[in-house]
Amino acid sequence: MNKTAWEITAGVTAVTALAAVGAWMALRKRPTPEELELNRRRTLVQWGRLVDGMLLDICDVPAEDGRMLKMLLFSYRIGGVDYECTQDITQLGGVVDVAQVRAGFPCTVRYQPGNPQNSIVVAEGWSGLRNGLPRFPIVEERNALDVGQARPGRG
Repeated sequence: MNKTAWEITAGVTAVTALAAVGAWMALRKRPTPEELELNRRRTLVQWGRLVDGMLLDICDVPAEDGRMLKMLLFSYRIGGVDYECTQDITQLGGVVDVAQVRAGFPCTVRYQPGNPQNSIVVAEGWSGLRNGLPRFPIVEERNALDVGQARPGRG
């Protein structure tokens, strides 16, 4: 083969490869918004860090297609910065009972390190919602802790 034949073969190969890549890009299945959100939740459940947060509200928001979306509003603090975020929990009816969500209750938030506004409170197989407010033990016997014994000389 001479130089011209190699150049023609390389050019045809390059054009064929570009056409194949273009066809693949045009015909491939793109993920739906629901699939993207599911992958985001799975990633946060697997790699996200935990922080204490507070449930602010749960409300219905109309979507562009006319559906009503169930939104969970929550807040948390990381490194002295306060974040207020929402999570669409419409598809998570089997994970979270909307009637049990109470504004003002503490929760656990999973967030992405380096991008803390990317966060969730509930996902498939994980929930940061708590059953109620924490209960602290009550000391019934006053003599159980004698301050005079704890600090000698000050009793």
